[in-house]
Amino acid sequence: MTTVFGSGLYLTDALLGPALGASAARPLFTHYDDATGERVELSGTTTANWTAKAANLLRDECDVEPGTRVSVLLPAHWQTAAALLAVWSCGAELVGDPATAGVVLADAARLDTALAAGADVVVAFSLDAFGRGLTGLPTGVLDFATEVRVHGDDFVPWDPVPGDAAAWDGATGTEVLDAALARAAALDLGEGARVLSTLAWDSPQGLRDGLLAVLAAGASLVQVVNAGESLDRRAETERCTVRLD
Repeated sequence: MTTVFGSGLYLTDALLGPALGASAARPLFTHYDDATGERVELSGTTTANWTAKAANLLRDECDVEPGTRVSVLLPAHWQTAAALLAVWSCGAELVGDPATAGVVLADAARLDTALAAGADVVVAFSLDAFGRGLTGLPTGVLDFATEVRVHGDDFVPWDPVPGDAAAWDGATGTEVLDAALARAAALDLGEGARVLSTLAWDSPQGLRDGLLAVLAAGASLVQVVNAGESLDRRAETERCTVRLD
């Protein structure tokens, strides 16, 4: 398997590591949007590749580096997962308040909020399943779908990102990982579990339970948004062993 990360990315390596190696070809994220009929499935390898491409974009075009504060105004989505892991790959700190961030990542619905925050850099996400970008963006706003495709599938940090670096609203990478592992244990998420979740990621608890705990446990995620179909039937079809809703 191709190595997509260099050494020294403490939190990204810890969260993605369980999905790589011998299980890299297995599904890691399966994303459903019942409002559009979208279903997208990513293996561990593909998720790592998207993370590396996003990290290269953030570092090379947005000057994201250790200590940069980044706010992510995005819904529960596989591209959001890649963006979050990319932020930590660069050694940046995730912050909840966009007004305190130097870089803001936002979807179309929250682009006005991102612009009003006054960040130095705003990256807009279409979240389109076919990779179509957004049109008519304000001058200076980067379109993620357009920009990310030209970046490489390998990311090597200029400097190691240690576990004691600030990762999320002042908490270190070690503290974020420890909290994710604690929630994984509380939710009975074990290695190899297949988790169906409808949790939103727009709160610390939702993000920790709905994404970070799943990754830290070495489980795979079936994320459903705008749920319309019976979740019981979806869980059976996807062979899910745990429900978070």
